Amino acid sequence: MANSYVQLHFAALFFLASLTIPSNCLPGLYPKAPVALFVFGDSLFDPGNNDFIKTTTTFQANFPPYGETFFKLPTGRFTDGRIIPDFIAEFAKLSLIPPYLQTGYHEFLTNGVNFASAGAGALAETNTGLVIDLKMQFKNFRKAKKHLRLNIGKRAARRVVKNAVYLFGIGSNDYLSPLTNNSSIFKLYAPQDYVAMVVGNITSVVQVIFRFSFFFQPFF
Repeated sequence: MANSYVQLHFAALFFLASLTIPSNCLPGLYPKAPVALFVFGDSLFDPGNNDFIKTTTTFQANFPPYGETFFKLPTGRFTDGRIIPDFIAEFAKLSLIPPYLQTGYHEFLTNGVNFASAGAGALAETNTGLVIDLKMQFKNFRKAKKHLRLNIGKRAARRVVKNAVYLFGIGSNDYLSPLTNNSSIFKLYAPQDYVAMVVGNITSVVQVIFRFSFFFQPFF
């Protein structure tokens, strides 16, 4: 029974992610459309944000063999080469999307930014204090939009946000963390309620971004 709920969750994740990719913003197919890539997620998408978390080294990939087959040195990615957003950026003819905690605000004007954090979940309780959970990633996105507006103006910033691609890949740690940390949280919720809570957190962030991006509601 639990497996079916997990399968449902991952299906929902795929569906939600697909909703956030407008068909008119892939320059390989539509060269005239301006595009930026904003990434939210966990270790599958983290390009090195966790290397800048000073309170822990638990979820950091700043040592060999990470990065050795492509970058020739560790970059904070939990792979020996590139991560999924790197390949998507390459397909879209963008440069590599930088981690939010490393980049300067001027880089938001061109390619976008990556907010993902290895070990993060949709729930704030997942690896709390060690990672940047989804809602905090969203708060960082709002800060990025503020600086974007200050740098290029309100109208231009709205255009960038509207035409951007929003990539999500998060949720698996919400199921893994309670098992590895001997948490009792699974005893507090029925499986379907726990999955609903995880999916609900993801959905709420997606919905707010959708309103900001396509209906031009206020940034803050």
